[in-house]
Amino acid sequence: MTAFGADDLLYHDIGIILGEALRRSYFNSMLLMAPKIRSVVIITKRKNNEAKMAAKRIANLLNKMQVKTYTVLPLKITGSKALAADEVNSDIDLIFAIGGDGTTLKAFRTISGNLPLLSINIGGHRGILSEVDTASVDQAIKAIVEGKYYLDSRMRIQASSDKKKFPPALNEVLITRAILTHTPNMSINLMDYEINGRMDGLVVSTPTGSTGHSLSMGGPVLHESMYCLILSPVAPVNRLPQIVIPEAEIVVKVNQPSYVVIDGQATFKINQEQEIRISRFAQDAQFLRIDKKGMRQLIKLGY
Repeated sequence: MTAFGADDLLYHDIGIILGEALRRSYFNSMLLMAPKIRSVVIITKRKNNEAKMAAKRIANLLNKMQVKTYTVLPLKITGSKALAADEVNSDIDLIFAIGGDGTTLKAFRTISGNLPLLSINIGGHRGILSEVDTASVDQAIKAIVEGKYYLDSRMRIQASSDKKKFPPALNEVLITRAILTHTPNMSINLMDYEINGRMDGLVVSTPTGSTGHSLSMGGPVLHESMYCLILSPVAPVNRLPQIVIPEAEIVVKVNQPSYVVIDGQATFKINQEQEIRISRFAQDAQFLRIDKKGMRQLIKLGY
């Protein structure tokens, strides 16, 4: 009989955790199959002619395939009904986000519910969140109409303060100082443990956001379908390291005014010593995918 030491048990436990994460990843991808697509709403990068022209061509192609199309204002296309973002509802089957990653983040933040989204990289940079570009969008539309796709579920997080809930974040929530001439003290409560330290800010990232600000600060790249958080202190005086934890509520207090920034796009002012709570958002983001790619983030980053 083989004897197991403490290290063996630790590796065994880690193996169970990783195995569970991979199992959830597999079933999230394989079981979330969408119904036939009958209607699509299109949102584009603002003030970008390339994205606007692509939207017109895509809407025309979808209409020819008997798919009803809508647009999110200010985009207007002949033959498509224009809607405000808050008018988009579950009667619509799919979102087309045409632009860069910023357009995709905005679509998930401003359109309520958990409608699936196809991210099309046009006029963006790397397009880490995107599934297709201009060269492959026609084939993707054909596959979608034929039902040859699957849904990819991603966790989101939400910050709240003083009974106000902020929009959900797909990538990260940043808490940063409002007074640039003083380094604040931050109290971070997580998993029944309190961390206190002086730092310029704190980034709380999802696995999807692990290729965003977290990566630029030296953090790890996590598989996007995992359910955990990365805490990245910004310029901590005591050199507090980055921390990866299971999904759990985090409570932060800052001893001076601060800002909460959602996915680098929406900013909210917070009073000093006012609690900021960050937890998993009730509805995951749903990406529509055509091709399976095991570590798509690494592919998009050029590795």
